[in-house]
Amino acid sequence: MPRTPKAAVKSAHVSAHAPVHYRVTPADTHAHHWHIVLTLARPAATQRLQLPVWIPGSYMVREFSKHLQDLECRQAGRVCGLTQVDKATWDVQTDPDQALEICYTAYALDNSVRSAWLDSARGFFNATSLCLMAQGYEDGPHLLELLPAPAHPSWQVATGLTAQRVDRRGFGVYRAADYDELADCPVEMGDFWSANFEACGVVHRFVVAGALPSFDGERLLRDTQKICEAAIRFWHGAAARAAGVPFASYTFLLNAVDDNYGGLEHRNSTVLIAARRDLPRLGEAKTSEGYTTLLGLISHEYFHTWNVKRLRPAAFARYDYARENYSDLLWFFEGFTSYYDDLLLRRAALIDDAVYLRLLNKTINQVLQAPGRKVQSVAQASFDAWVKYYRQDENTPNATISYYQKGALVALCIDLTLRREGKATLDDVMRALWQRCQGGPMQEADVLAVLQTLSGRSWAKEIKAWVHGTGELPLRPLLESQDILVYEDPAQPAQRLGLRVTEAAGVLRIKTVLHGSAAQRAGLCAGDEWLGVELPSGGWRIHKLDDLGTILGPARRCVALISRDKQLLRLPLTLPARVTTWRLAAGSRAPTAWPA
Repeated sequence: MPRTPKAAVKSAHVSAHAPVHYRVTPADTHAHHWHIVLTLARPAATQRLQLPVWIPGSYMVREFSKHLQDLECRQAGRVCGLTQVDKATWDVQTDPDQALEICYTAYALDNSVRSAWLDSARGFFNATSLCLMAQGYEDGPHLLELLPAPAHPSWQVATGLTAQRVDRRGFGVYRAADYDELADCPVEMGDFWSANFEACGVVHRFVVAGALPSFDGERLLRDTQKICEAAIRFWHGAAARAAGVPFASYTFLLNAVDDNYGGLEHRNSTVLIAARRDLPRLGEAKTSEGYTTLLGLISHEYFHTWNVKRLRPAAFARYDYARENYSDLLWFFEGFTSYYDDLLLRRAALIDDAVYLRLLNKTINQVLQAPGRKVQSVAQASFDAWVKYYRQDENTPNATISYYQKGALVALCIDLTLRREGKATLDDVMRALWQRCQGGPMQEADVLAVLQTLSGRSWAKEIKAWVHGTGELPLRPLLESQDILVYEDPAQPAQRLGLRVTEAAGVLRIKTVLHGSAAQRAGLCAGDEWLGVELPSGGWRIHKLDDLGTILGPARRCVALISRDKQLLRLPLTLPARVTTWRLAAGSRAPTAWPA
């Protein structure tokens, strides 16, 4: 067990005034070990301790307890009896009149937004990965004391927690009102870049770890400020100021890595991970596709501050950290957020109409190219997120639909229908829901009630068909009602064949075979290596799908030469005559900054 640094001696005084106190130390950066000491001032006679099995916002049981070790409990120097109840729960036998100290180590090498990380360059954690819950104390105040790593004297701290007593680098004591707040405020440590800006009078901090020297921080701040102001004014009106915003400050924590992407929302912060190459660069005015994607991620997670962290499913009114928490409303909370993330970029003038339509076009094609849309409704997909969306395999596109993507298209259909009828917009619906539910738990019935109030008619038929059904959405007529033209272009080889593949180092490997596709009819299988094709005129080696079009020309039939489990197979393949994908374009009457 790592030795406790001398700087921790003052903790005993702090613990005496707090029912729950954590002391967290980056104890061994090379072994990736955090050391945690949890002190309970007045434990129960049988004190139950439990580590969450999941983190809100990421709907998968992740078994964080597998990384805990060296768990030991003491009172006045005496070792207490400890019994493990299940994979993430322990009971401690105590003297209720004496403070209980629980010491343990957590291994941390998950370079994602969901868990914990520690090496010689940075430290990061969500409390759900490190901080045991003390049963009976969840609703009371929690103190988190962060100690520095002696080998890294230049490290700083960034977190959304309220500082109670910290030094100039941010190390010291932070306070959370309850365990939920502790779990909702991740912590970053390291030699990171950091700067502040104001949006509608609210201070925002942006922290970036791992950026290259060419990183243009000032541009990232300017663009993020525009996103934040657009979101605040969306929810609270054009004259919104700090008094109307549901947080006193906000923190962005961005981890720049070689190749990754994702985010996780929190009540007054967000954790982001992105490729270094996608950050803005000094002296480069052009907006790359990767940077646009990053801005969309920032917009998405920030919008969640209202839509899922506060306005949230009634099933999430109180989290149960020990098991799955089910909701069939993720189509609304993730899907509608996905609709607005790019839309707010357009309203903030960070992209133009052409780029916005291209992003919308991509979402439409992703849904239309997923056979699972005909198998599972977006409401069912929401409920099954725990076992389907977050546990994807080669059959996922055939068995389910993304509640992000189809949910965004449901939002589009509702918005365009409202606009066509001329009484309201989806903006009005979102703000009315915020008022109706007082920025708190909501149900599908609330959505239906607000839609009826604003439009003067029932929306039960549309919600049943679009959300609970598996039929096609009325995208084309609704887009054309806004003078958005829909063209059908020839599909790329992967879409024409019904395949998803990887092409690396000259190896063409099949990842997914879509249901009902030419590839499925031919007998191709996920995991196959596609070596070549045979024609009457001879055989040809292929390394990528584009080679197929070059070799076949106008021909539609060939024999695919496949390696499966080291067996060579000859599979007759017939390409369909015509497979198309959508391409959107603004007509001459399309409104500027559509939809404004």
